[in-house]
Amino acid sequence: MSTPTLKANPTRAGSQILGIGAYRPSIIVSNEDVCQWIDSSDEWIRQRTGIITRHRAPKDVSVVDMAVSAGAEAIEKAGIEASQIGAVLVSTVTHPYATPSAATLIADRLGATPAPAYDISAACAGYCYGVAQADSLVRSGTAEYVLVIGVEKLSDVIDNHERTISFLLGDGAGAVVIGPSEDPGISPSVWGSDGSKWDTIGMTHSQLDIRDFSEQAMKGDGVALAAADEAHSTLWPTLRQDGQTVFRWAVWEMAKMAKKALVDAGITAEDLGAFVPHQANMRIIDELAKQLKLPEHVIIGRDVADAGNTSAASIPLATHRLLAENPELSGKLSLQIGFGAGLVFGAQVVRLP
Repeated sequence: MSTPTLKANPTRAGSQILGIGAYRPSIIVSNEDVCQWIDSSDEWIRQRTGIITRHRAPKDVSVVDMAVSAGAEAIEKAGIEASQIGAVLVSTVTHPYATPSAATLIADRLGATPAPAYDISAACAGYCYGVAQADSLVRSGTAEYVLVIGVEKLSDVIDNHERTISFLLGDGAGAVVIGPSEDPGISPSVWGSDGSKWDTIGMTHSQLDIRDFSEQAMKGDGVALAAADEAHSTLWPTLRQDGQTVFRWAVWEMAKMAKKALVDAGITAEDLGAFVPHQANMRIIDELAKQLKLPEHVIIGRDVADAGNTSAASIPLATHRLLAENPELSGKLSLQIGFGAGLVFGAQVVRLP
């Protein structure tokens, strides 16, 4: 008896971004506010990073809350119902639970159940990773519409007194709906990692550090237990980075990846309408633009000045703002590239909704 042939998904020629949404938290933290915690100045922060303010979410606003708000706008802008979503991909490193995922709860609150839903832990490249996967899911026929969300509540994982990264970071969420297209609206993705620099951006402690300390303290007396309570907050994992190493890697290596993304898309910088890199800091953005030799007509996303570095949320947030301020960019091509902890990177050219 011969083995029967399995039925395959109907494939599609391409995919495209159909709608975009954003959520910006209500609390605005100025450089003057930051300088209460670190020995710095507004002038120094602006010169080194280009950041003037950053948004931070109130304690009662979660990663899920922000993602739902951004996702709902993206679905509405796409002109579809949440029930039509075939997959929900949530890029975040700040969901406070290892499991269950943020994505399943977000899908439920948006009304996208029973769509498959999962989180992507790829830091500042997470959104581009999500776009790459959504493009494949749509073109392969596995899903008709995919919701991709980049969301971070970085204020939960920073020590305000830490000088290498805390003053850069903000909170927020950005989302897109990706659906079928007769012509490709998303180019082949250039993505990868360099684990040899794994510890260049990371956490000050691990959960194992806290557990080990607590176990030792439990063997002691009341004084030891009191010390454990105090140390628990001291040992809480917070972000830090080797800023100089990250800067050099981002500028030189990511410029190469951005150029490759243009080649793989079959276009040149002249064909672009916009360039939206990860909003790490203004100096990196400016240097990447210089390396790419972007013509004057290309509008560069510079959301970092007001929003700070929002990791996985930064590219969709910057794109959302770019379209709001420059509606003539609709339908034009945008080069986007994300890069960060891992180290990881992802880039593609997309047609703006």
